[in-house]
Amino acid sequence: MRAVRHSMLCIWLFLSSLISFSLPSIAASNSTVNVGTYHCPPFVIESESQPPEGLSIYLWQQIALELGVDYNYSHHELGELLEQVSDNTLNIGVSCISITPEREKVLDFSHSFYETHLAIAVKQQGYLSSIKNIFTNTKLWFVLGIAFIAAGFVGGIYYLLEHRVNDKLYSMRSKFAQMVEGFILGLLFITKGPFNYYEFKTLTGRVLTVLLAVFTTFFIASITAILASTFTLGLISSDIKGPNDLANLSVGAKAKSTSSLFLTSHSIVHRSYESTNDLLEALNNNEVEAIVADDAVLKYLIKKAKEEGRYKGLSVLPYQFEKQNYGLVIENNSPHREKLNRALLKIRNSPEWRQTLNKYFADK
Repeated sequence: MRAVRHSMLCIWLFLSSLISFSLPSIAASNSTVNVGTYHCPPFVIESESQPPEGLSIYLWQQIALELGVDYNYSHHELGELLEQVSDNTLNIGVSCISITPEREKVLDFSHSFYETHLAIAVKQQGYLSSIKNIFTNTKLWFVLGIAFIAAGFVGGIYYLLEHRVNDKLYSMRSKFAQMVEGFILGLLFITKGPFNYYEFKTLTGRVLTVLLAVFTTFFIASITAILASTFTLGLISSDIKGPNDLANLSVGAKAKSTSSLFLTSHSIVHRSYESTNDLLEALNNNEVEAIVADDAVLKYLIKKAKEEGRYKGLSVLPYQFEKQNYGLVIENNSPHREKLNRALLKIRNSPEWRQTLNKYFADK
């Protein structure tokens, strides 16, 4: 009987150890999790006197609380961080790290917790350069050309209908002068809006005036919007309309970042900098004409700098491209990924997460 009990106890111990081995857990580990970070406001904000903070730090702290693990932080540059997670020196990397196929070959990622895009930042030009760019802007001249052609067409129609019977609108003696009057009439019609229909003598002219009233209302609104956009962008940079325009400019990007990889893959020669702050400094000092980085990071850093009275001439262009998804970097084939992802999804659905997003991206 004693032998039977001993056998049953051995079987129970074996099954317990097998279950605990097959279901590994971060919470079950007594070791401290080594968390690597690198400075990337507003996702990781580091200082010499304070522990790191930011959106990614908040996310990790809530995950660690949910899983019941202890951890410590260590600071790294991006390349070093990825290498140390890859060789298991670090257990997890926390910052604004984009999930890419190349990185997935040697690393694991959590689910995405933030979506952004790449963007271009430039330095606003001086007034003389801005005026020059406005007057050399092909889009502006195209719009003005359309307006003048439309004015000539409308003026020509009214000239044919009215110049013999309407001495008020066509008071000049010579035919050429009357044609100029017709063009002026058309230009006023296009830019100012419709005249009162009773200004015209012929029935056809009056009917045409009523019909054109609707058209010119929308035409003027469209022209105004296009010109406003053209003048606004002309004050920023009339030469850059998207990433394809960077090929002929001096461009900067952060070393080993997705923006650097994007520029390389599109055969755009660029300078590499160690941090986004170095990028902004280079742009502000006219070392480069444009920089490429993550949209959310650029807007946050430039906004904070302007609040401090710095980088007042820097702006992020309204062109987004190359979608980026941020995730936490974890050891390759990590057995803890499922537990971490469940905790991450739970936190992302919480009101506290939305409040934290508003804290760092209130103007988005």
